[in-house]
Amino acid sequence: MQAILTFFADIAPLVLLLIVIGVMTAVRQLLLARRDLGASIFSLEKRQARNRLNQAGAALGLLLLLAVAEVVLVFFLVPNLPAASILTTPTLDPLATTQGTLSPEVMATLGILQAAASPTPGAVGCIPGQIDISSPRAGEELRGQVILEGSADAPNFGFYKYEYAPLGSESWAAIQAGREPVRQGELGRWDTSTITPGDYMLRLVVTDNAGNALPSCNVPVRILAP
Repeated sequence: MQAILTFFADIAPLVLLLIVIGVMTAVRQLLLARRDLGASIFSLEKRQARNRLNQAGAALGLLLLLAVAEVVLVFFLVPNLPAASILTTPTLDPLATTQGTLSPEVMATLGILQAAASPTPGAVGCIPGQIDISSPRAGEELRGQVILEGSADAPNFGFYKYEYAPLGSESWAAIQAGREPVRQGELGRWDTSTITPGDYMLRLVVTDNAGNALPSCNVPVRILAP
């Protein structure tokens, strides 16, 4: 709804121009209908002129209401919307490989957070409460359908995704993605029944709303045969 309101606020000049043209047309039709009504002699002519007069009046009233609504929208509703709702951000593909680069300030902040955090033993790069996989645990043996739990709630959150790759490989395969932040909850599910048994690295990647991928949380796991 907020996106629709913002859209109509952005095209307000065009909408008001169309309304002005419509008002001028309706006023002209109204004047013509009144003239024809006064000049009518027969009842049928009077009825037709009165119908046109009513239609023109109704159209004029509707256009004036639309004009008032557009003014209220532009000057009262949209300026009071939350800033986050009218912030335009690029459309991001959650499962695409992110190429963004973080600013030095963000990297420094993340470095402080990582140094102060106490991540799960065996996990790498995790920040509890922000970018963290709490289940499965590092070194856990997995089979079949697995529920992933943890947090994906970093500052300026855009979306998150989780991927896997054979241990020691950089050939990451996307599993699933989410566009809503999660804090100590279910991130999604992973069906391991189609994956060759062996040792793998599971990672959680959070991307901010500018398209920059934050340092990932990596957890080593072992997949067993179904």
